[in-house]
Amino acid sequence: MPPGTAPDPPVLHPGPAVRPVNRLAREKSPYLLQHAYNPVDWYPWGEEAFSRAAEENKPVFLSIGYSTCHWCHVMAHECFEDEQVAALLNRAFISIKVDREERPDIDSVYMGICQQMTGQGGWPLTIIMTPEKLPFFAGTYFPKESGHGIAGLTGILDRVAALWHEQQDEISRSAGEIVALSRTVPVPASRDPDRLLLDAGFRELSRQFDPENGGFGNVPKFPAPHITIFLLRYWHVTGEPRALAMAEKTLDAIRQGGIWDHVGGGLHRYATDARWRIPHFEKMLCDQALFVLACTEAYQATRQDRYRTMAEECIGYVLRELRDPGGAFYSAEDADSPGGEGAYYTWTSDELSVALGPDDAALAASVFTLTPLPAPAYGISDSGAQKSGQRFILSAAGPDPVLEQTLSLPSGKIAARRESIRSRLFTARNKRARPARDDKILTDTNALFCTALARAGRAFRNPAYTGAASGAVQFILKFLSDNNQYLLHRYRDGERAIPAFADDYVYLVSALIALYEATFDPAYLSRALDLNATFVTRFQDQENGGFFTTSDSAEKLLVRKKEWYDGAVPSANAIAFENLTWLARVTEDNDLNAAAIACSQFLAGAAERAPTATAAFLAGLTCLPPTGNMQDLVIAGDPAQPDTRALLDAAFNQYLPGLIVLHRPPGKSGDDLDTLAPVVHGRTARDGHAAAYLCTGHTCRAPIHDPGELARMLGERKTAKDAW
Repeated sequence: MPPGTAPDPPVLHPGPAVRPVNRLAREKSPYLLQHAYNPVDWYPWGEEAFSRAAEENKPVFLSIGYSTCHWCHVMAHECFEDEQVAALLNRAFISIKVDREERPDIDSVYMGICQQMTGQGGWPLTIIMTPEKLPFFAGTYFPKESGHGIAGLTGILDRVAALWHEQQDEISRSAGEIVALSRTVPVPASRDPDRLLLDAGFRELSRQFDPENGGFGNVPKFPAPHITIFLLRYWHVTGEPRALAMAEKTLDAIRQGGIWDHVGGGLHRYATDARWRIPHFEKMLCDQALFVLACTEAYQATRQDRYRTMAEECIGYVLRELRDPGGAFYSAEDADSPGGEGAYYTWTSDELSVALGPDDAALAASVFTLTPLPAPAYGISDSGAQKSGQRFILSAAGPDPVLEQTLSLPSGKIAARRESIRSRLFTARNKRARPARDDKILTDTNALFCTALARAGRAFRNPAYTGAASGAVQFILKFLSDNNQYLLHRYRDGERAIPAFADDYVYLVSALIALYEATFDPAYLSRALDLNATFVTRFQDQENGGFFTTSDSAEKLLVRKKEWYDGAVPSANAIAFENLTWLARVTEDNDLNAAAIACSQFLAGAAERAPTATAAFLAGLTCLPPTGNMQDLVIAGDPAQPDTRALLDAAFNQYLPGLIVLHRPPGKSGDDLDTLAPVVHGRTARDGHAAAYLCTGHTCRAPIHDPGELARMLGERKTAKDAW
C-alpha cells in the first residue's frame, strides 16, 4: 500500500480513514507501519532521532514491540493513537519505535536493563533515556491513565518532563550508573561440562514440573519445546522413566488444551492458565518450528503416532498460512482480529449451531471442551465479542474410551464425527476476517523452521517437507545474503536489510546440516562450513569462549551482549555448540573442535548457575562422547540401490540423537565428499555391496553389510547409560 493514501491495515481501532503519516511510513516493518498514522511524531531508530534529541535537549522515549503483540496493540490504541498523549510526547520528547524482531540487539540490551531496574520485562517495552542512549526509566505496558495498580503514561510523561528540566544532571548521572551496572553483570565462570550438569537440569525441571497439567512453573505457561527435547534425550541417555513421562505429559497436555488450534492446527503463543486452555492467540513461526522439532523427537523416541500427527498438523498450518509464494515463511499471525483478541479462533453457541446444525453442535460440546473466553481485565474492550455473546475456546475433551461410554459410540466413529465437525468449523472460520499477518521474512526463524521441516522429512519419510525446507533455504541464500557472502536479517516487500545477528548464522548453519542429513547433498554441507567459518570469525569471543549476539562490525550499542540463556528459542550459543560439535566430528578440524570446547565451557559455567535456563545446551550435551551417546556412521554405496537404502533405514528407524550419518556415494561424488568430510575417506562399498562403518567415540567396527546387524549394533549403545 503506497504511503500517504490510507493506513496500513491496523489490527483494531483504525481511527480516521486518512491521517497524515509520520516517518514510520517509509519503513518496511509491519509493526512500524501500524504506527505510521499515529499522531505521535515517531522516528525509527537511527542517528536522525538522537541528533535531534541532543540539539533540542530532550529525553528520548523508546517503545519496542512487535506486530502481533496483543498488549502492544492495547497500548497503541490507548496511548499512541490518543491526541493528548501524542501532544505530551511531541512537546517534551523525541519518540522512537523499534520492531524487536527486526532489531533483537536493541531489544536485548534495553530489555536486560528493564529487568535489571524493575525485576521483570515484556512487550511493549517502554524506555526513557538521554540523547546519549542512557536509560533512566523502564517499564512495559502502561495505560493512558492510572488504574488497576498500573501507573498511567500521561502522569509518567508529565513527571519525567518536569524532572528533566529540574534535575537533568542528576538524571544523567543516574542513567550512567544504570548503564555501568549493566556492563558489570558477572559472566558465568567457564568450566568443563560433565554429567552432573545434566542431572542438575533434570532435578530442577522435576521440581518445577506440574504433574497434573504438564509444563513447568507457574502461569503464564509457555510450551518451551526445547525443554521437552532435553528431557527426551536425558531419558535416552540415562533410562530415567520420569524424564520421558514429563516430556509426554507436557506434549499431550498442550495438544489437548486451548493453546492448540483444534480447527486449523498450529500452536498459540502461551497459556494464561495452568491447564493450557486459555491462550494468548498469536501464532509465531518460531513456536511452530520448535514444537515440530519436539514432536518429531517424541515420535522417534516412542513411535507413538499421535506425536507424528501433531508435528504434521503444525507443519500443515505453516505451509498453508505462513508460506510466501517465493518459498520462505512469514513471521507470525496476530492474536487480534476485528472482533477483538481471539475472536477469529473462538465460537459462540449460535455460531456453532449455524456451522454444524443443532445435533452436531451438541456433539461438539462433548468431543471438545468449551472454555469461556475471559473478558479483558483492563485495556480496550472486546466490543465485537460482547455484542455477539459469550465466546468459547475449543480444547479436546479427553480420551476416546471415556467418550465411548458417555456417547455410546465406538472410538472410530467418534474420531470420524470429530473430524467432520472440525472440517466444517474450519470452512466456517475461513469466512471470517483473518487476523493480521506479519509478512516479513527473517533469516533466523525461517532457518529454524527449515531445520524442523528437514528433520521431520527424514523421520516421516516425507520428501515434500524436505523440499519445502530446501526452497526456503534457497530463498535465504538468494535474497538474504549480500555480495560479500554475509547474511542479512530481514526481507520484506522487495527490500533486504539489517546485518545478520548470531541467531541468523547459527540457525541457518543448523538448517543446512539438517538438509544434508535428509538429502546427503554435499552442497548443503559445503555451504554450512562456509557460513560457519564466517560466523566464528565475526562473532567469537576469543578471550572467554562463546559468541556475541552482534558481529565485530555491527552498530555499537551500550553493551555487546553474549547471551547464554534460552529465551523463546534456544540461545545462539547453544545452537553454535551443536553445529561446531557436528562439523568438527565430520571434518576432523582441530580449530572447529577447539571452538566447540570453548563454547561448551562457557555454557557449562552458565548451566551450573541456572540449569533449566540452558536446556538447549544440555540437550546438545547429551550427544557428547562421555554419555556413550555419540556415534558416527558412514554408509557407502549407490543411493539408488536397495542395499544402501536398507542400511540407511536401519539407522533412521531408531531414536539416536547422538548419531551422525553420512553417505559416501561411489565415484567422483564420493571423492569430492572426502575433501569436505575427511571422516568418510576410505569408506567404500565392499565386494559390490553397500557397507556401513560405525564408530562409537574413537572405536570403530568392521564394515557391516547386514541391516539387521547394523540395527543391533546401534541398539547396543542403549545399554551404556553409565558411561559418563
